[in-house]
Amino acid sequence: MSESDFPLPPPTFEFLVFSLKTQAEMHLGLVSFGEETSDAPNLPAAKHAIDMLAMITEKTRGNLVLEEQRLIENSLTKLRFRFVQVSDSKTKTGE
Repeated sequence: MSESDFPLPPPTFEFLVFSLKTQAEMHLGLVSFGEETSDAPNLPAAKHAIDMLAMITEKTRGNLVLEEQRLIENSLTKLRFRFVQVSDSKTKTGE
């Protein structure tokens, strides 16, 4: 197999947001790609990915088209909500 067998997607703002969102979801235990995962979410790593998206939001304020702004804001809102859900669940189960 060569690198050309798996072409990389174009480097777009949307791809960056989706990449960080997917990382956070994986660390929260919401998404897996077939590999064996531990039952325990990695909250510090999930928070880091969410914080990266928040930093990008701040650094790009006023420079995004409406669709990009909505994408990153909606992603952050959903991730923060899920982070709180997973954190609360982890606290209730005593992990």
